[in-house]
Amino acid sequence: MTRKQRRMTIIGGSLAVLALAAALVLNALRDSIVFFSTPTMVAEKHVEPGKRFRLGGLVQPGSLQRGDNLAVTFEVADGGAKLPVAYKGILPDLFREGQGVVAEGSLDAHGVFKADTVLAKHDETYMPKDVADALKKQGHWKDDYGAKPAATTAQGNPQGAVR
Repeated sequence: MTRKQRRMTIIGGSLAVLALAAALVLNALRDSIVFFSTPTMVAEKHVEPGKRFRLGGLVQPGSLQRGDNLAVTFEVADGGAKLPVAYKGILPDLFREGQGVVAEGSLDAHGVFKADTVLAKHDETYMPKDVADALKKQGHWKDDYGAKPAATTAQGNPQGAVR
């Protein structure tokens, strides 16, 4: 076997071992790769109590209830199913009913999602002011981009984002 053939054999073997390792890691993390599970996915998978996962969906209007010591309960829905969520802590500024949310925690024995982290998702129409201005100049501005006015400071100046 020549030197070049030996080198190519080593490189090929190394790539095969690397591909096998990557396949094993991806297979082991198959369920964790999903950014979040929806209430419908949780119901279909029959997630056992105590298993940690991320829950995502919309906060149901009228479901938000505040309790003592920063305790909050609300329902998260995805159009097909609803899941009650209990959280104790300070909620993000963007959190509100009808808004997207991602919560991290686990189900308890009663089917209530006990969240230890709650992240509010901003709407998908957010874009930086520079991008919005460039779209206006190019004539690609859609009317629904401007449906929500930009936030302003106390002096009336825009804060730099069009919503």
